[in-house]
Amino acid sequence: MVETKQPAPTTDGTSTNRSEANWAKPVDRLSAAGVAGAKDDAVTGKRVSGPLQGFGQLWQKTFSVRLDGVDTSPEAVIATWKAHFPEFWPKGQRFYAPLSGIKPGEVALLEIQPVPGAPVKLSTGVLVLYADDESFTFMTPEGHTLSAWITFSARSDDGVVVAQAQALERPSDPFDELAYKLGGNRQNNKFWEATLRNLAIMVGVPVPVVDVQVACIDSNRQWRQWRNVRNSATLRSARRTVTSPIRWITRRG
Repeated sequence: MVETKQPAPTTDGTSTNRSEANWAKPVDRLSAAGVAGAKDDAVTGKRVSGPLQGFGQLWQKTFSVRLDGVDTSPEAVIATWKAHFPEFWPKGQRFYAPLSGIKPGEVALLEIQPVPGAPVKLSTGVLVLYADDESFTFMTPEGHTLSAWITFSARSDDGVVVAQAQALERPSDPFDELAYKLGGNRQNNKFWEATLRNLAIMVGVPVPVVDVQVACIDSNRQWRQWRNVRNSATLRSARRTVTSPIRWITRRG
């Protein structure tokens, strides 16, 4: 179940007790009923799965960009980020926002191309675990390639607003850990770098510079979680791709 009374899951050692209304209410199973447009719903019926439930090594990643020369506020940046979230993602990646917007307890669906040009798109999603005027946090469901918390925030630093995406993540299962080591980690970094860059350009920074900090904070693998492979979005999406010609022929018949 989602615990809504814990401190906000930032990964820099700080925590804040925010209003209960900013947290997702406890749920046993997720529902993507409030999402339109996605071809596949691989989230409904799944539980959430954060870093504690993942399999692989634990990573902390921070991507930040200074919005130099832009007259704005942290609240305005977060409002823009929420309203236009799908537009900041790199080409080929799809984010299907909940109809009511990025609010606590809502579920979004994703279609992710693991590497450029890959024939398989992963169908998965996220739960909006927390949201207020200066930050919002996603938590991944079972089957997502990463078991993670991802917090998007904005703050003022010496009069300049800094936008930031910070993730605490583990690959979900042994196959995802292998893919992470073989290039998925770098691809994930490029994904969030591009997202922060696109956000900065939209709010008026002509040549944004994204600062990236990546650290493995636990090199151990949680072997008791190897059974996560049963919910693997990677294997599910690959199976759907391989069997799509058969389904097409069956429908035609």
